Amino acid sequence: MTERRRPAGAHRVVFHSDMNAFYASVEQADRPELRGRPLVVGGHEELRHGIVLAKSAEAKAAGVKTGEALWEARAKCPGLVVVTPRYGLYQKYSLLARRIYYQYTDLVEPFGLDEAWLDLTGSLRLVGAGALETAAEISERMKAELGCTVSIGISWNKIFAKFGSDYRKPDAITAITPENYRDLVWSAPAGELLYVGRATRKKLHSSGIDTIGDIARASPELLQRRLGKMGGVLRAFARGEDETPVKPYDAARNEVDHTIKSYGNGLTAPHDIATPEDAKALIYLLSESVAQRLREGRVRASTIAIGVRSADDLVSYSRQTTLARATNVTGRIARTAWELLEANEPLDETRPLRGLHVRASGLEPMDAPQQLELALDPRLHMLEDLDETIDDLRRRFGNTCVQRGAELLDESLLDLDIKRDNVIHPVGYF
Repeated sequence: MTERRRPAGAHRVVFHSDMNAFYASVEQADRPELRGRPLVVGGHEELRHGIVLAKSAEAKAAGVKTGEALWEARAKCPGLVVVTPRYGLYQKYSLLARRIYYQYTDLVEPFGLDEAWLDLTGSLRLVGAGALETAAEISERMKAELGCTVSIGISWNKIFAKFGSDYRKPDAITAITPENYRDLVWSAPAGELLYVGRATRKKLHSSGIDTIGDIARASPELLQRRLGKMGGVLRAFARGEDETPVKPYDAARNEVDHTIKSYGNGLTAPHDIATPEDAKALIYLLSESVAQRLREGRVRASTIAIGVRSADDLVSYSRQTTLARATNVTGRIARTAWELLEANEPLDETRPLRGLHVRASGLEPMDAPQQLELALDPRLHMLEDLDETIDDLRRRFGNTCVQRGAELLDESLLDLDIKRDNVIHPVGYF
């Protein structure tokens, strides 16, 4: 039998560590009396955004699902404990986890708050143990020092390491090797490959491609025709040919914080949104928080997106646009989000909305050079100065001390502190 060729880069040792049920696990670790009890992290029911954001293993065993209403979760699981999110605490635990990782390698790339890649290719000799032994040691330290479990995938590339951490949960270690990846990875559904989302999965299925192995064996021409440039990328991923390095975050190099892919805020409104005035008030309220957080992160965003949820059938969709010039100016983000909403919704009683979401992505450092625009808004510097002044007032007197006129159109929103309930999205791969 002819020996199979080993994939390029097969000498590398890459871990992907995923903290299981992160928000819920952190809450149980921080409050020992909640350990072993069914628990969910949920929104504020009195403001109509009472949904399950995260669930503990005990709640999952009772059938509770992420995204469902809290009343549904309680019906499935009597005695369910519901806690509101504490994002500052989750960021603290994320940093504590990274401190453990850094004791094994300085090549640590965060992938959201709860996940990270580690490249141990050159450091295992210094650690004095093999890959499996090192993964087991990290796993035990996470339990002993943080009170959280992790699933760790080991492979020679980031994509298969991520697949390995997802393969068995919770509290598991899975090695994807050149000898077993055809059995473990190729038999899995195409949607389990990183960056194969719902729309891509449908396109692949229409071409008879349903597993990761199908992607690996498909002709480059077919994938290019169906998916464009991404087709070739996914084929390389499926074949274990990803040689992307683990890229550590270094603030001194003026990089964007790799734990954050985008900044967003969403809200299920206290009442259905049936007028342009109500919609504009909520858009501006959400955009204020997103823009302020961009400035705090010292970044600008080039892509603005909205998420819309209908009040009638609860169907959701999103729309986005890319700006010619990245921004963190509140007015520009709000105006862009408003234009996206106006272009897609009648904004009247024929189709009331239940919730809206504003998200900014495509991040770049504030100090990054920007191409000059001939038609640059002459008010830009004035708007930047205004934002800086408002930020300073809010730091001293609270997030609700200054509000824009558009936000006053809906009195039910006046007392909401949207920024406190921020949403942090994980980093993109590229």
